Amino acid sequence: PGAMSPAPAKEIPQEEGEGGGRRSGWGLLLTAGVGGALAALYAVATPFVTPALRKVCLPFVPATAAQIQNVLKMLENRSGSLVDIGSGDGRIVIAAAKKGFQAVGYELNPWLVWYSRYRAWRDGVHQNTKFYISDLWKVSFSHYRNVVVFGVPQMMPQLEKKLEEELECNARIIACRFPFPCWIPDHTTGEGIDTVWAYDLKHSRGCETKSMEITPETKS
Repeated sequence: PGAMSPAPAKEIPQEEGEGGGRRSGWGLLLTAGVGGALAALYAVATPFVTPALRKVCLPFVPATAAQIQNVLKMLENRSGSLVDIGSGDGRIVIAAAKKGFQAVGYELNPWLVWYSRYRAWRDGVHQNTKFYISDLWKVSFSHYRNVVVFGVPQMMPQLEKKLEEELECNARIIACRFPFPCWIPDHTTGEGIDTVWAYDLKHSRGCETKSMEITPETKS
């Protein structure tokens, strides 16, 4: 009996070691699984919440339901083509298309553009919408009559100058969240972050003079 007594003592630590190894293995698998899931979530979510590389940093902030309704209110009795500068996930473009506009969105973040195209297809307005991956400073907006802008204060002065040089006098520019620095809005609606300012370019400085210059002279 004395010779057999050490055997159980050796077996017990061995069994505990094997069980601990199994638990450790499952722990490593669980940690790897959770880590992989978080990495996948980060890879999918990051392009939606971080800005693409651009001249002025424009973080993606989705338009609220109130902002969309305020924009549509400023588009009442309007017609023609529409462009959303910094279209994000396409909410404004899709809402305008549902109201009958041929609507276009320009966005530098490719993930948001692809997602916008999917949403337009899902909502049945893909034939009336287009989304382009492009830097707004490299695009001419001269053939649009309705322009929607989601910008930041740093870009508004330069964008104001660009739009005044490119757009026709019958254009309406709708600014969301931040107004233009020099133009005086013709219409304003909403409160706080949902405020929307509408500018009719024919009332801006120099536009009436431009209209007079292209008006044919009447015969006496």
